[in-house]
Amino acid sequence: MHSTEMSSWVNCLAQGQNDRFVPCQLGDSIQQPFRDVTGQIVDALWLITPITDHFLGFRLLVLIRIFPHVLQVILMLTKLFDFNLNSVTESSLWRSTDYGTTYQKLNEKVGAKTILSYLYVSPNNKRKIMLLTDLEVESSLLISSDEGATYQKYRLSFYILSLLFHPEQEDWILAYSHDQKLYSSVEFGRRWQLVHERVAPNRFYWSKTGLDKEPGLIHLETIISEGQALYVTCKLQNCTEANKGKPFPGYIDPNSLVVQDEYVFVQVSTGGRPIYYVSAKREVFTPMKLPKYTLPKDLHVISTDENRVVAAVQEWNQNDTYNLYVSETGGVFYTLALENVVSSMGHEGNVMIDLYEVAGIKGMFLANKKMDNVVKTYITYNRGRDWRLLQAPAADLRGNSIRCELPYCSLHLHLHVSANPYTSGNIESKDSAPGIIVASGSIGAELTTSNVSMFITSDAGNTWRQIFDEEYSVLYLDQGGALVAIRHTPLPIRHLWMSFDEGRQWNKYSFTMSPLFVDGLLGEPGEETLIMTIFGHVSHRSEWQLVKIDFRSIFNRRCTEGDYQTWHLHNRGEPCIMGVKRIYRKLKPIARCVMGKTYSVTMTSEPCDCTEADFECDYGYDRRSDGKCTPAFWFLPSSMSRSCTTGTTFINSTGYRKVVSNNCTAGVIAEYTARRQHCPTQAPKGLHLVTSEGKLTATLGTNVTFLVFLEEGDGARTSIMVDFGDGHALTYSNVSSIENGVKHVYKAVGIYRVTATAENSLGSESVVLYLHVTCQLEYIHLSAPFVAVKSKEVNLTAVLWPSQVGTVTYIWWFGNNTEPIITLEGSVACTFSREGVNTVTVQVSAGNAILQDRKTIAVHEYFRSHLLAFSSNLDDHNPDVAEWRLDISRVIKNSMVKLSEILLSALNQNLVQFTLRPGVQVTVYAAHLSAAPLVDTSENHSGSAMLMLLSVVVLGLAIFVVYKFKRYSLLGRWENVTNQVGKFLSVDETF
Repeated sequence: MHSTEMSSWVNCLAQGQNDRFVPCQLGDSIQQPFRDVTGQIVDALWLITPITDHFLGFRLLVLIRIFPHVLQVILMLTKLFDFNLNSVTESSLWRSTDYGTTYQKLNEKVGAKTILSYLYVSPNNKRKIMLLTDLEVESSLLISSDEGATYQKYRLSFYILSLLFHPEQEDWILAYSHDQKLYSSVEFGRRWQLVHERVAPNRFYWSKTGLDKEPGLIHLETIISEGQALYVTCKLQNCTEANKGKPFPGYIDPNSLVVQDEYVFVQVSTGGRPIYYVSAKREVFTPMKLPKYTLPKDLHVISTDENRVVAAVQEWNQNDTYNLYVSETGGVFYTLALENVVSSMGHEGNVMIDLYEVAGIKGMFLANKKMDNVVKTYITYNRGRDWRLLQAPAADLRGNSIRCELPYCSLHLHLHVSANPYTSGNIESKDSAPGIIVASGSIGAELTTSNVSMFITSDAGNTWRQIFDEEYSVLYLDQGGALVAIRHTPLPIRHLWMSFDEGRQWNKYSFTMSPLFVDGLLGEPGEETLIMTIFGHVSHRSEWQLVKIDFRSIFNRRCTEGDYQTWHLHNRGEPCIMGVKRIYRKLKPIARCVMGKTYSVTMTSEPCDCTEADFECDYGYDRRSDGKCTPAFWFLPSSMSRSCTTGTTFINSTGYRKVVSNNCTAGVIAEYTARRQHCPTQAPKGLHLVTSEGKLTATLGTNVTFLVFLEEGDGARTSIMVDFGDGHALTYSNVSSIENGVKHVYKAVGIYRVTATAENSLGSESVVLYLHVTCQLEYIHLSAPFVAVKSKEVNLTAVLWPSQVGTVTYIWWFGNNTEPIITLEGSVACTFSREGVNTVTVQVSAGNAILQDRKTIAVHEYFRSHLLAFSSNLDDHNPDVAEWRLDISRVIKNSMVKLSEILLSALNQNLVQFTLRPGVQVTVYAAHLSAAPLVDTSENHSGSAMLMLLSVVVLGLAIFVVYKFKRYSLLGRWENVTNQVGKFLSVDETF
């Protein structure tokens, strides 16, 4: 390797007069460029990765977009963040028409005081630009149709959180607002129309040409409640109730809708277990069939290209790993591809799977698998049908031999994509450079984070070479014809490395005279150009510098046909991959020429004869150690799809299925391909009955949709009867006639035994579902006595309104007890072991509602109740409110106290007498209170009769008043349960 100064082809930028940037000499300091900045290259949606300078106390965020047109336009948006105010206080928009050699400040064109937040570019017309203002200041859009040269401003009545551009129509945009509303525009943001309210974030999708009936269709998930959502489709400009579509009959789990390519996925949880549904080519939804005992607790769709689904499933016994499953073209039947793939949590809480799809070569994946707490890297060339370890390089960077034999030692790679858009990730590959992969990793028995080096392969993973012994950012230039590497380091640097022969030889160059803290590289529009920009700072207190590097002067000519060679894709010498032999045209390593934007990857292919390696195990089959596919213990090969109809045919599996997009022909294809056979007549089997919401509860008076599925049997000739359990039943001639479900409305609360019966000439099968029909609990009242006898049982009753709400649980709390009593009945008997005031609380749980009531009970040794009547005119003044009873009770108590004073005076004057028998006159007088029993029946008693009236004053008379309304109020309905008639007053009496 050698070092070369690049002064002849390096330009840096310095700010000159009139807010323009002009070329400066290599190593010149930059007076006023962009301070403390970071940003990212985006197409339509933007992600910001800020870097904070604690010395300066503020930061700038840079968003950059380059337009690959004749003008070679770069737009740069900078924002100043004030930490004291915790907000963005300034922004500037810069524009270059010469790939960054000079910049012009456009603040006057967008409004000198306007603070910009995001920059968007139409993916279908790069000339159309959209700028979004800072939401904390105003809500406006600035729109340009001339690559950002001029702008028009449009006010908005809502705040935009995200945008989604149509993949084909350049003026069609969806905007999601801060209040969960979705808007649409067909004029590139100049006018907006409300599409729908209560839309789940990031759960709205444009229609796909060739699959949806019209291009203006929108797929979206609407929020119904905290645990329920709906999948609906809307017309772009006419989303009325009459025009809405509901492709899935029933509620779905929140944030579960995924519309990707020709597939639609939703999730419905039943009994705490998720059920995943898929629709292929917009047909009816079908439950995804994973192996029987997979029992997933989480599922992520990884890929849907090439008419097949790759799903990562976290099973019941996994925590930090996922299993990879692959489907057939319908996306319904899944087989295991690779177990225990490493997973981690991303910066925004999203799950990241260590699976990398290699660009440029279909069917090639890399994955990190964990086994016995050791992580190893595996590679597949046939979409997960076969995996193997990576062969380590034969020599290290210095040419020393590496002793590393499979399977004990191999090469392991880090497969994460960089979170910083200005630096390359742990692994890089490009469609324009098939076979070239650059990645960081380690050699040994497992993947480690220490002693990380950089490795490259130019033959699609068959052989690897070590290129650096530290981590580097690597950019592909000129369609992979040149590679540029800059060291990952917190220290300042002044060199970069460049290779023209697919990483075999690296040359060292200086790009600045003063060492620079490098924060990122810009190569947009990517590997098609030979221009890149490095940005960073000289010190933590210095201004930021942009260094533009134009590599074009290194090359003196364009590539000709003689500069190319053919390359045969292979897997350890096997040329037939995915059923074909693929031959690519690649640049010769010794060629030093420019391929340019007009270059395109060319490949020729010829089919291979089919072998067993072109087939994977079908659903329900496991691969044995000898490679043969045999039925799993839970699978019956004779089982058929419920759509198999007598008189028609079905596909009877051989235990194998051809790997999706595999193009082999002849060979053993007839032996391994499933055979079409006539459907035999059979009795119905595998009948399923569920509600569309996947729940066992329903609300009184609402439509309940029941879904009936039949796994086996002649669906077209099997009748279905659904008995709703309330005296109503319906019969249908065949299963297909109720694919959208059976609706029924229950008119009374209760638990209903719903039965579905499938029957044909050969037999029948039934299935039962117990449905709890409930209504909302509005109020409860605890009916309890106001006074009770010590150690004597009393009854407590919880009265509900409405009286019938479905399944109810009662939780009773007595005094200071820490453990409650739980019953299914609304009454409970209890005793109190001590005198005094005791508190009783009852909580009633009905559905999602929990209500409670509380009463206090006075406990005495003995007491007696007297019923008192009131004159009828009392009810004439009853306002029918709860406070009325309390006030009347207070008045009656006061009256009784006054009466007790008159009685006490009579007792003290010996005016209270009665005749016990002729000649025996008994005088009643007031006695002193004591702690003795209220009734003394011992033989030593003096024999005189003593009556003691306990009252709250003087004599301790305790009075409890309950006034019963003639009219019913919500708080008084509890009295309907009493057998007493009339108005009563309860008075404590002891004797």
